[in-house]
Amino acid sequence: MKTEVISTARREDAGTTIGAELIQNGELVAFPTETVYGLGANGLDGEAVNRIFEAKGRPNDNPLILHIAKKSDVKDLWAHVPKIANTLMDTFWPGPLTMIFNKADEVPYEVTAGLETVAIRMPSDKTARLLIQKAGVPIAAPSANRSGRPSPTTAKHVLDDMDGRIPLILDGGPCRYGVESTVLSLVGEPTILRPGAITREMLEAVIGPVRLAPSILEPLGAREVAASPGMKYKHYAPDADVHVIEGEPKAAAKRIRSLYYEYESEGKRVAILGTDQTMPSYRNLTAYSLGDRMEPETLCANLFTLLRDVGSENDVILAEGVDTRETGLAFMNRLLRAAGFQRETV
Repeated sequence: MKTEVISTARREDAGTTIGAELIQNGELVAFPTETVYGLGANGLDGEAVNRIFEAKGRPNDNPLILHIAKKSDVKDLWAHVPKIANTLMDTFWPGPLTMIFNKADEVPYEVTAGLETVAIRMPSDKTARLLIQKAGVPIAAPSANRSGRPSPTTAKHVLDDMDGRIPLILDGGPCRYGVESTVLSLVGEPTILRPGAITREMLEAVIGPVRLAPSILEPLGAREVAASPGMKYKHYAPDADVHVIEGEPKAAAKRIRSLYYEYESEGKRVAILGTDQTMPSYRNLTAYSLGDRMEPETLCANLFTLLRDVGSENDVILAEGVDTRETGLAFMNRLLRAAGFQRETV
């Protein structure tokens, strides 16, 4: 299969008509969103959804998100729309918030991994919404990468993983946020299952107390069911072995330097993922800054790109942990999963 790439740089609707026809015919299309690139199929067609899992090499026990173009579409996908959801939609949609509630009968179990709940979001990216509108169906889409790899934040990342596996990639340039959407379960007490750019603090300002799932910063238990994408034990992993060092920045940097020389003495290629504040500690070492630790959204925006680029050239990555307040929680959630929870606190 030849994979075509169509740029939307000059026209946001470029390629969306072709993409919509492919979706309607049960094929797959990679498309940009404000979070990461998605790998989309007709979300009401179980056979088409199964093609997503085949292309990704992903087990089908991981639920997918349905992407919609207008708020009113939820009424056809959920059993009913809870009042709290309307409040959240009015505040955060379109945008990087996914909500989970009881599914309608029309939603196939291939989307929900057999669960009676379904995740829905309305992306803010205009190309994504135009694609959904023209397709005329909700689009089921996980990140457009091979299973377990860092999520793609550029069309090149998608092509690296999906060339020859899918017919079309819509190239909308780099994604704004760089990590996937916040996933909020509305079944029972509001609970964040996966953190993202819409933070706990932002949600609580609108709806009051919000719980955090224990698995956000810890491995999902062996017998626990993944109610959301991104809850599996190891995810977002680059080719290199990732180790996370947490603690006060100077102490963490000192420990990272020590580990760097230790791994180097074993003949391994080592790289450091630090922050703007600690880069002076890594002079003469192979080190890259993820961004400003005081502005963790910059860390999120750069994480997957650096994991891909640095991971392809090294055997070991030593990465700094940061505070888990606000968007720091989303960053640490992705970083720890990329490391398979190999972590050390100093």
